[in-house]
Amino acid sequence: MATIRRLVLDVLKPHQPSAIVFASTLADFSADYWVSLDVTEMDEKTETTVITIEGDDIRFEELAAAIERMGGSIHSIDEVEVTGSEQG
Repeated sequence: MATIRRLVLDVLKPHQPSAIVFASTLADFSADYWVSLDVTEMDEKTETTVITIEGDDIRFEELAAAIERMGGSIHSIDEVEVTGSEQG
């Protein structure tokens, strides 16, 4: 089965939790996750962000659920990198 190594997500999030807490929460799902969060737009209640997640085996469903629990919404998957596994 292929494994996800890199995801770039367009996410709308509320101002709270902060960008630091939001990114840290996602990074804490695995010791090898590297998370970058860029705020691209702000209005009175929300922030449009681009979140990049890199790791050996990214579990998208768990991350998507965490984003929703924090009040965020994934607008799109802008980039994905996967590696295949040997079929035998």
